[in-house]
Amino acid sequence: MRWLVVLVLAAACGSNLPKYNYAAEPDPRTSEVVLGVGDVVAINVWGEGNKDLNTEATIRPDGTITMPLVGDLKAAGQTPTELKGQIKAKLGDFVKTLQGSEITVALKTWRSYRFTIQGEVVKTGVFTTDQFVTIADALALAGGPTRFARRDGIVLMRTDAKTKQVRRIPFDYDLLASGKRVDMNIYVLPGDTIYVP
Repeated sequence: MRWLVVLVLAAACGSNLPKYNYAAEPDPRTSEVVLGVGDVVAINVWGEGNKDLNTEATIRPDGTITMPLVGDLKAAGQTPTELKGQIKAKLGDFVKTLQGSEITVALKTWRSYRFTIQGEVVKTGVFTTDQFVTIADALALAGGPTRFARRDGIVLMRTDAKTKQVRRIPFDYDLLASGKRVDMNIYVLPGDTIYVP
């Protein structure tokens, strides 16, 4: 009779395994960084007589930066390459010697990579790092789940950039930590919220 109870419990546990296509989630390391509020960019215009155009700018809360001669430019939501194209187009209206000049836009300080961890973790709050982290890394930054946490009920909430709909991605901390489900260890994106019940 005891083995029957064990089988029933095992079957119940098996049915709670997260059913989600983790492989469909993006790997942000494979594409260019999208700039956001708080990021600092270094803009250099290489060429004779263009030194006054070189600047460092912090992306303000309204998503813009200010550049000499050009004025305000929308930077949040752009990649450095897209911002470079915008600068080149605007400067072309003012600088006749731009032919042969090279413009570079470099991300100097990355502050827009922020995500939130709530619930039963040692330390809740908004976290930021200077490199992309996986969900396991993110939970480690928060000190891990507390002893009261429901470790098999962790949810990552992610807002789709196009549809604005929120996806709920389920996680089981023990399966993740033990290495039994490495597919769950997806990368956290800017704006994600991890909730540990």
